[in-house]
Formats: sequence, structure tokens, C-alpha cells
Amino acid sequence: MEKWNVESCRQDYLRYVTALLGKDSPSGFTAAAVDEAAKLAAELGLETRRSGKGNLTILVPGRDHSRTVGLCAHVDTLGLMVRSVTADGKLLITPIGGPLLPTLDGEYCRIYTREGKIYTGTVLSLSPAAHVEDDARSRPRDAENMYVRIDEIVRSRADVEALGVGVGDYVCYDPKTQFTDSGFLKSRFLDDKASAACILTALKCMKDKGLAPRYDVEATFTVYEEVGHGGATFSERLSELLAVDMGCIGAELSCTEEQVSICAKDSAGPYDYELVSRLVKLAREGGVDYAVDVYPHYSSDVAVAWKAGRDVKAALIGPGVHASHGMERTHWKGIKATIELIGLYLECE
Repeated sequence: MEKWNVESCRQDYLRYVTALLGKDSPSGFTAAAVDEAAKLAAELGLETRRSGKGNLTILVPGRDHSRTVGLCAHVDTLGLMVRSVTADGKLLITPIGGPLLPTLDGEYCRIYTREGKIYTGTVLSLSPAAHVEDDARSRPRDAENMYVRIDEIVRSRADVEALGVGVGDYVCYDPKTQFTDSGFLKSRFLDDKASAACILTALKCMKDKGLAPRYDVEATFTVYEEVGHGGATFSERLSELLAVDMGCIGAELSCTEEQVSICAKDSAGPYDYELVSRLVKLAREGGVDYAVDVYPHYSSDVAVAWKAGRDVKAALIGPGVHASHGMERTHWKGIKATIELIGLYLECE
């Protein structure tokens, strides 16, 4: 992989991940992120197509057209939705996916109406004031005990309705993306926009170096992974599928933020043994820093594809991400290792 100089694509990665993280896209409200991904693919001269449910597939011609292999990542994220409006104008919420709600206490957010208006607000406990409520510190931080304070003068349900805000409107909280001088990328929604940017960066590296994958590639960005059905409609042309999603870090797991994680098994069961073994061999022989782990509370688009009847070998890799579904963090070294393993898997020459 001497030609595969991923370090030279670092600034491309930062541009891609910043662009994707800058678009609010909780499951079911992903058009802006998909449009951004399509624009970035077009910059690379690659064709795209969209499925009925909104998945975006980037088509990459290979040197050998006898097979098609798949890559996938998801660009939908966690979020909130207005479930009701109280008599005094508070927006009560329901989660989209599985955010760690206690971490949202005090987060700034945007409320999107169906008429296209955007209002700002803050996610708060229903007992938000330490100088007023006795249970300000002890009240549970969950969907029944939190709300959104909209940044408009409202004192009633009618005031909120007059703004055009109502039940079913999306509430998107800030990703708070930062890059540190020490190489860390910290942000909400690295699951899985960090991985989507890895795929785009791999494609950019290929273009810059005049390389092509061995086989035709369909790289799909799914839009309902966080709610469990993103990968149900992958192309039947695929002979195998490599999902690129966050790697888990924590108790009994060996992966760090500086590595690419190769998942042997998650809560849905084992990944394809031959493909996992091939990835391990590619990483080891290619000098890529990796870890093999079993994820205890995790499922991916692969499980959905298999349940939907896709008859393909499949595996999962991704950069190690700390504090998943909360304030997430990874490192350029883990991102770089992921991009390198994607290139090795595609047999770019």
C-alpha cells in the first residue's frame, strides 16, 4: 500500500466530516445530509442513485466488472421530536433512536417546523432551576422529565401553535464538533458520520493516486440505521458487504480511539467468519493498527440486510469511538487506520 498515502488526505477528511456533521439529520429527517454527501461524491466525478426510502449509493467502477462489493455507513443520527405542547408552552419530547438523554440537559437545539421555519431552543429538565425546584439535581433526566424551551416569547400552547410549531416537529441538538491539536475529533454523531467521511476520503485518495478498486463498488449511505431498518434495501448485485460504523470502546473491549475496530460479533450474532478473518489478515500484513472485539449492545445495517434476505458475506469495521450516543470522541489515528483498511479491502491498484 505504498501508493495509498492516507496522511495526505487528512484535510479532505476534515472537510468531509465537518460538512456532514454540519447538517442536522436525525432518522427520518436526513435530506440535507444526503444532499451534502451527493454533492461531495459529485466533486469526485462519481455517479449516485437514491432509493425510495432515501439511501444514497455512490457507484465506483472497478478494474473487474464481474463482481460488485458493497460499502455502507449511515448518515442518520440520533435526535428528538416534539410529542406534545404543554398548557404553558413547553415542548415535550420523544427520542429518535437511543440518545443518552442525561447528556442532553442544557444542550442548545433547533426546532424545524413543517413550514420550513427554524427556531432555536434549549433541552432542559422540567426542574431546571437550582434556586427554585427542590429536585433540580435529583429529578430523572429522561423523556418524561425533560422538555425544550423555545427561544420565543410563549406563555401558552396557543402561542406555540401560532409560531407553527407542533407535534411531530424535529428537534436537532448541536453536534459541538471540535478538532484538537492532539489529533482528537470530538463531536456528537461520530456514529456514524465519522465513518461516512472515511468512505468519502478513501474514494478521494483513490482518485488523487489514480487508483481503482479491484471490483465494482456500491458505497451506500443509509438513513434509518438508528431506528433499525437502514440496510433493508441494499442492491441484490452485491456479493459481499463491508459496513463501516463506529468501533466500541469500554469494559472488556480492547479497541482504542487510535485503532480500527474489527467486529467479530455483536448483539445480532457473528459476522461472516471468512470475511472477518480476511480483514484481520489484511490489517496485520498491511501494518494497520487494529483490534478485534465483540460488541455487547450493538447492531448494524448488516443484521438488517441479512434479515431482509440479502445473501451476502458481511463484516463490520470502524474507528474506535468513546462514549457512544453521548459526547463522542475518536482520533485521527483510528480514522486513518479505518481508511487504510478500506483501501486494502478494495484491493486498490
